[in-house]
This record gives sequence, C-alpha cells and structure tokens, in this order.
Amino acid sequence: MSRSKGPVSTSAETVISIVGPGMRIIGDCETSGTIRVEGNVEGAIRAGKAVVVGKDGRVQGDITTQDAVISGTVVGTLIVESRLELQSTCKIEGEVQAARLQLEEGAVLNGTISMGGKVHAPPSTKSPPAPVEESRAG
Repeated sequence: MSRSKGPVSTSAETVISIVGPGMRIIGDCETSGTIRVEGNVEGAIRAGKAVVVGKDGRVQGDITTQDAVISGTVVGTLIVESRLELQSTCKIEGEVQAARLQLEEGAVLNGTISMGGKVHAPPSTKSPPAPVEESRAG
C-alpha cells in the first residue's frame, strides 16, 4: 500500500493523450496539453502544449501546436508556434510554419517552409455544440 505525500497534479500541462499503435482515429483531435501519436490520425490535431508523432505514427491532416517532435509521417500543414524538431525517420508532405526548426539528417520534407517571426495559430473553427432538445413520448 502506498501513501501519497500530496495531491497528484492533473493540470492540462501534465496530461498526455496517446493514440496508441494499431489505433486509428478518423476526425479532429483537440487538447490543451500534449498528444502523442503512435497510430493513425485522419483529421486535424490542435494541442496547446505539444504534438509528438512517433516513428510508426501517421497524421493525415493539419497540426497546430506550441512545440512538435515528428519521427513519423505527416501529410498536411504543420503550424508550430515555438520549436519544431523533424527527426531522421520523419516524412513530411505539406507546408511547415515554425518559429524555430531543427532538421536531422535523413528527414524527408516535401513542401514549403516558413520560418522566423511570430507564428500565429489560426483561431479554432469549432463552433459550440448545438443545444439538444428533449422530446417526450406520449
């Protein structure tokens, strides 16, 4: 039996959402924290803190985040407000916008790169959910 010496932090900055190997998500993903992709995502990803795409991860859609480390495949636009790291195993097809970029030897990038200055993420296009009306039988 273990005893906790204090409250466990569950702030958005410490929560990591994981798309595991073999998992496939069709649709957009949004978090205020970090998302790690080891499976497949077909849709946009918005993360307030960071996005990590593992070596076997694949994203077909736009990624908007503060920081990103890409080891897998991304087909779409990457908008990174701070630091983007493209590792040697990554394959990128699309537009890259980043304030800072680290590109390892062996990384493949087919597309355009915009760097420097302040990168601003586009505003969220999500509208609030429509109210649900309750129907009564009878």
